[in-house]
Amino acid sequence: MPNITVVDMAGKSVGEMMLSDAIFGIKPNAVVMHMAVVNYLANQRQGTQSTLTRTEVSGGGKKPWRQKGTGHARQGSTRAPQWRHGGIVHAPKPRDYSYALNKKVRRLALKSALSDKVAAGNMIVLEELKLDTFSTKTVVACLQAIGAGKKTLVVLADNNAFAVKSIANIKGAKATQFNTLNTYDIIHADTVVMVKGAVEKIQEVYA
Repeated sequence: MPNITVVDMAGKSVGEMMLSDAIFGIKPNAVVMHMAVVNYLANQRQGTQSTLTRTEVSGGGKKPWRQKGTGHARQGSTRAPQWRHGGIVHAPKPRDYSYALNKKVRRLALKSALSDKVAAGNMIVLEELKLDTFSTKTVVACLQAIGAGKKTLVVLADNNAFAVKSIANIKGAKATQFNTLNTYDIIHADTVVMVKGAVEKIQEVYA
C-alpha cells in the first residue's frame, strides 16, 4: 500500500497515512478515464439550441409565380431553404445530450484518476481545513504553504460552508465533497488536496 505524508495548514508534516491499493494504487486506465470525461462534458450540455425550419419562419404562404411558362425554376414558397430568409435544413432543436455510464466504468475511471495523481506526486493530504468564518485569505495562505498548483481541487469530508465559499473566491481553485468527486475534476486539476477525513471516507466507500 502506498504511503503519503499528511500535512497541516502551515505545510508541516504531521505524520503519514496508508492509502488503499485498490483505489490509489491501480494501473490507470486511460480509455476508461476518457470515457468518463466525455460523459461528464456531455451531461453538462444544456442542449437549448434552436433554429427555425421552413414551417416556422414567417411569410411565404403565397406561391411566388405560376408553375409553368416563366422560365424560372418552379417554386412553392419564398420560405424554402434555398431562399433568403428561408428556413434551415435539418435545423438543430432542443435535445438532451446526457447519458449514463456503467457504474463499474465510473468507479474504475475515478480510481484510475486518483491513482494517476498519487503516482505523479500531485496529491496532498491535509490533516484538516479548519475555518471558523469565511476567509479566502486563510485558504490562499494554506494552499501556498502546502505547495498546491494553479488549478487545485480541494476535497472535503463534509459540507463545510466556510471552506466552500472561501475556496470559491480563489481563481483556479474548486471545492467538492468526497461523495460528489468526479473523474473530470481530478484530471482537470494540477493538484488534488484531500482532507484526511475525505480520504478515509473514500476508502470506506470504494475499497
